[in-house]
Amino acid sequence: MRRVFNFSAGPGALPLEVLEKAQQELICYGDSGMSVMEMSHRSKDYDAIIKSAEAKLREVMGIPANYKVLFLQGGASLQFAMIPLNLLRKSFKADYIESGQFASKALKEAQKFGTINVVASSKADQYSYIPKVAKEDFDPEADYVYICDNNTIYGTKFHEYPDTGDVPLVADMSSCILSEPVDVSKFGIIYAGAQKNLGPAGVTLVIIREDLIGHAKENTPAMLDYKLMADNHSMYNTPPTYGIYMLKLMFEWIEAQGGVKELEKRNKAKAELLYNFLDQSKLFKGTARKEDRSMMNVTFVTGDPELDAKFVKEAAAEGLVSLKGHRSVGGMRASIYNAMPIEGVQKLVDFMRKFEAEN
Repeated sequence: MRRVFNFSAGPGALPLEVLEKAQQELICYGDSGMSVMEMSHRSKDYDAIIKSAEAKLREVMGIPANYKVLFLQGGASLQFAMIPLNLLRKSFKADYIESGQFASKALKEAQKFGTINVVASSKADQYSYIPKVAKEDFDPEADYVYICDNNTIYGTKFHEYPDTGDVPLVADMSSCILSEPVDVSKFGIIYAGAQKNLGPAGVTLVIIREDLIGHAKENTPAMLDYKLMADNHSMYNTPPTYGIYMLKLMFEWIEAQGGVKELEKRNKAKAELLYNFLDQSKLFKGTARKEDRSMMNVTFVTGDPELDAKFVKEAAAEGLVSLKGHRSVGGMRASIYNAMPIEGVQKLVDFMRKFEAEN
């Protein structure tokens, strides 16, 4: 078996230990006599799985008791509509920071439901940095403030969260969740599509403060009502059962590694290794401003699209795959999520050094 180093932005790499555990339990989970894929979501066996997944996440992430954990469907993109449908209720106004393509998509969707103010944007500079804001920039009457914490396409990250006062802060953490400790109490909602740093595609994790539940518009579709999902413990309908089981394995793996703080140390080491090479390279150049660089998604270019394509092709032949940048920006992107070992980043740097010498 030859496994490559997978730098895909999503679906992203999963730890080999997690995949092997899933393989062991694929045909028969415990003494159930069946696969989790075949299991009724109303069964005692599956009830134990989903409860264990939530309990383990609460433990490794330090989620306060006054927050609900939901395992939903529709990807992070469905949250672009679900958030305004549930949170726009008093002023029907919200403040958005436009720091990347997904933040832009989220604000466009929210504009269908209320008055959306773009507090700051880095669009004019190809989203190469995180816009700087102050507390007084936000509308105190806004129903919520929205950010995309880590911008996968552009390789940028909020290293300080905006002070929004009493206005709930909502954050898309799809590509950085559980990569470093986060104070959940600073947020009204944290959500994440699973396929980047949590597990396989198909599950959307939502962590929501209880006082923000129960305010959906009367004409909100049932499947988009946080209260209905919370009241039914994420099982109003059949949830993505196998995906949630995989999240459970991931949360157990995180605990076994020493928790989120230990993963943060590893992630910092991986990112420093790659950025240090980029900063001294005569061929490659990072595209994000240094002060706003992402620890999860490292974006870079040679300045020559043909040379970029050659690099991606030759890297793949060396077992370094999915390094092509997003189609909207080109260049290269190395997504170094929790599951990427430092050996993979070292091999990438060694290949980049060799490619630079030859080109």
